[in-house]
Amino acid sequence: MGEVSQEIKRVRAQMEENEDLAILMRGLRGQNLRDTQFADDNIKLRLVEVDESSEFLPLVYEPSTISAYWGKRPRAVATRVVQLLSVAGGFLSRLAWDVINKKVKENEVARAIELREIVTSLGPAYVKLGQALSIRPDILSPAAMVELQKLCDKVPSFPDDVAMALINEELGQPWQNIYSELSSSPIAAASLGQVYKGRLKENGDLVAVKVQRPFVLETVTVDLFIIRNLGLALRKFPQIAIDVVGLVDEWAARFFEELDYVTEGENGSLFAEMMRKDLPQVVVPNTYEKYTSRKVLTTEWIEGEKLSQSTESDVGELVNVGVICYLKQLLDTGLFHADPHPGNLIRTPDGKLAILDFGLVTKLTDDQKYGMIEAIAHLIHRDYGAIVKDFVKLGFISDGVNLEPILPVLAKVFDQALEGGGAKNLNFQELASDLAQITFDYPFKIPPYFALIIRAIGVLEGIALVGNPDFAIVDEAYPYIAQRLLTDESPRLRNALRYTIYGKSGVFDAERFIDVMQAFESFITAAKSGGGESMNGDMAELGMLQSQTGYIFPGFLSSASQQTQPIQTRAALAFLLSEKGNFFREFLLDEIVKGIDAVAREQLGQVIAILGMGNAAPIFSMVPAPFKPAALLPTITEEDKVILNNVEKVAEFLTAGTAISSTSTQGVNVPRIVQELLPVLPGISGTILPEVVSRLSSRIAARIIRDALL
Repeated sequence: MGEVSQEIKRVRAQMEENEDLAILMRGLRGQNLRDTQFADDNIKLRLVEVDESSEFLPLVYEPSTISAYWGKRPRAVATRVVQLLSVAGGFLSRLAWDVINKKVKENEVARAIELREIVTSLGPAYVKLGQALSIRPDILSPAAMVELQKLCDKVPSFPDDVAMALINEELGQPWQNIYSELSSSPIAAASLGQVYKGRLKENGDLVAVKVQRPFVLETVTVDLFIIRNLGLALRKFPQIAIDVVGLVDEWAARFFEELDYVTEGENGSLFAEMMRKDLPQVVVPNTYEKYTSRKVLTTEWIEGEKLSQSTESDVGELVNVGVICYLKQLLDTGLFHADPHPGNLIRTPDGKLAILDFGLVTKLTDDQKYGMIEAIAHLIHRDYGAIVKDFVKLGFISDGVNLEPILPVLAKVFDQALEGGGAKNLNFQELASDLAQITFDYPFKIPPYFALIIRAIGVLEGIALVGNPDFAIVDEAYPYIAQRLLTDESPRLRNALRYTIYGKSGVFDAERFIDVMQAFESFITAAKSGGGESMNGDMAELGMLQSQTGYIFPGFLSSASQQTQPIQTRAALAFLLSEKGNFFREFLLDEIVKGIDAVAREQLGQVIAILGMGNAAPIFSMVPAPFKPAALLPTITEEDKVILNNVEKVAEFLTAGTAISSTSTQGVNVPRIVQELLPVLPGISGTILPEVVSRLSSRIAARIIRDALL
């Protein structure tokens, strides 16, 4: 993985030399995002104000209900259409002219600039839709993505007396009964709502109070009604490849969740609970549930500065913590914070990472979580046949597509990207051509959840690269994946771990084992950063071993130094010997048995050679046929030599930097390793040792009988 990391850095350097690719990467990293707290002076927000009750509008996305509601109100719909056309009519006519004259590509940047300037004034639905499209490279060109990422979600605030009246209505009492103070004006205003800084009357806590903008639900639903009907009309034109209806439906379901502040508060509380034990250095604002409703959200006020703007020395460590945090969401908890723009990642004064705003989250299924890890395991072994099937499971390719023709092209793409030789040997035009051909020949698509993942990881990478130009996301991602493989007991991840270490051949690969364990140690180092070690985070303690003093094992003499001075073990060894390493020890049991068997026979063979007992005939002359006496003498096969080599590699790795390795100049002394480690074995002999003895006895007996009969 170290070689892969270096290759990715070289490839990234050459990508920066390609203008289109450089624009795309900056876009995915969120480096074009605007994150001001206030609107431009020339922005005027146009909302749909209706006199009728909106109680019949759905609180979750239901296209049929929305259609039924606005279908009965043609005048309001017509008013909104006129509003839209008055703002966007000129743009639409110019876009149509580009289509007719086949100049869409030529004028795409100019049109994207126009669209950005128009969208903000059209209200929250168009702002949010534009932001969603700005991270979809499968739909927009890099240049168009850049312009849409400049969309500013900050708009003019609505009157404070309207906001205070809404708080009174939503919370059922005058706001003065709840807050001893509220800022006289909002500290930030966005398309969905605006935020005030206040203090709770009951305990004096500083809080942030978010109040939803009036008529947001009405404006959003009428816009969705119009866009969706336009999409249905466009389906009659097969030359238009984009499925507008499908795109709107995918996006609108998540957008509706942002309109419910109760859900947002629950998301934040659930997220905080999921992080509390493993990553205590990650903090989330506490939600005050009794002062929260669908349109009013009261949360803890968190002081700090944007992580992207901080000049503190620990920013790099906090970025690493952020990567682990997002990987944990992605591959473990399944509750993914999908809006990590720079303004939502804060460094607190005490050096913790605060994550804000849980309105936009996506929930991942077990198939998606495990499928991504399985795909990485398959990629490590370049098992492209399995990777293509992973693409189907993850939603990149539709079911029923013939996958066989894609394998040669896919193998070429990945081999070219992963082979050594440096980025200078990578032909980007050829690579782009191959990828374009795959996209053209097969219905590849980027699932909505994965577009959000790309954006989240990209933003973290963008922040990290500011302070560390050599940062590579794989350096942080692979260690977390190694930790998941080693500690998760789900059958799918156990199989993925076996595949990672054994590969398709089913043969134990010591180098791969060491690679995984080194990645695990890198994860422990990252988990300790940002205060994780001092706060006793569960993830940081995975590499810690509690010694057991006074432990005596038959056949080994215990020294005073062993009892008073615990061995200094590396994190990988500590994990293997700890209670949390039970599963992996059991997983490696067959290899342990093979190693003990081979080492014992090698040692016994050396003893026999020294004693001059190599001639079996006089010693075993009384053994009856059909047994062959020579079979009773220890022999070393080619398989044993491989096993002995693996044992030596693994032992050298696990004991590197310990008292064992520092005192040995004659290679690895296996008996001494066992003797030195006994004082820190956490009672595993009672569970593992009997199974080892049983399997070892069976292996020896089977080999003797087999060899004797041959």
